[in-house]
Amino acid sequence: MRLGLAANQLHHAHADAALFRWLRASEAGIRELGLGLHAVGRTYDAIRRVGHLEEYPGLRRYPYGREGGLMKLVAEVVGLGDERTLDGAVYLIDPVDPSSIFPEAVALKRQCVIHGKPFVSTVASARDWVEFERIHAGFAPDPGANVFHDLQSHTVALIAHDAMKPQMLAFADEYFDVLSRFAHRVGTGTTGQRLNELAWSRGWPKDQPWVARYQSGPMGGDAQIADLVLERRCQRVIFFEDPHVARQHEADIQLLERAVTTRTDEAVCLTSPKVAARWATSVPLRAQRAA
Repeated sequence: MRLGLAANQLHHAHADAALFRWLRASEAGIRELGLGLHAVGRTYDAIRRVGHLEEYPGLRRYPYGREGGLMKLVAEVVGLGDERTLDGAVYLIDPVDPSSIFPEAVALKRQCVIHGKPFVSTVASARDWVEFERIHAGFAPDPGANVFHDLQSHTVALIAHDAMKPQMLAFADEYFDVLSRFAHRVGTGTTGQRLNELAWSRGWPKDQPWVARYQSGPMGGDAQIADLVLERRCQRVIFFEDPHVARQHEADIQLLERAVTTRTDEAVCLTSPKVAARWATSVPLRAQRAA
């Protein structure tokens, strides 16, 4: 498995920056998985400077961003043959860094979503992703990742744009038991209502909403959930975006994304049905192995 790797300047500027917090927590898992990390120039240089992944053959250097390094990652997420195809990308985003909204940065996420590949933009998401891939690979749970599996004390946001609502309903139906373990579920507008109707059809008490509904996205629901994330009251966002249409409330969507990256160590974001299913199937497997 191979992932593109990039981090905005703030996230590799010093030894305790976000990139290195992730590597300290997940380096053993990266080595266990034999994960290929194809790192854009400054990110690669910073890893070497601080001393992580020493003598690790899976770490490869790409050009600096200004020389097209991030653009090359986008092309390889789409796929350029067996030797130049990435399985996803880790891009640790500083939400106030202008380069995070450069076309190549936006395209990296978009192509990951289109192709059903992980787009990992926070430290928490990166740690969580390594752990659920470890579980699928047959490894024992990492106690350091327990914080991401304390579902009984967490809130999950379930959000889907119009074209993705059927996929969200199918996901919630298939993984209803996993999602029901969360202390709270929140959603926006129509998605929340349809999820409640699904839950009631499955025997959830009809006098209790399964999902606490906020406004629809265009009316500010994304902003309301962003506030929960910023207040550390929502730890996981499952956000099925439709990458093929222009959206009138694009600013609200970006606001939610920026809130998630602002809480980089606490907030996990899953951006496609395939990746969300990969996580959800790992939850009972991990619980079995931890028992």
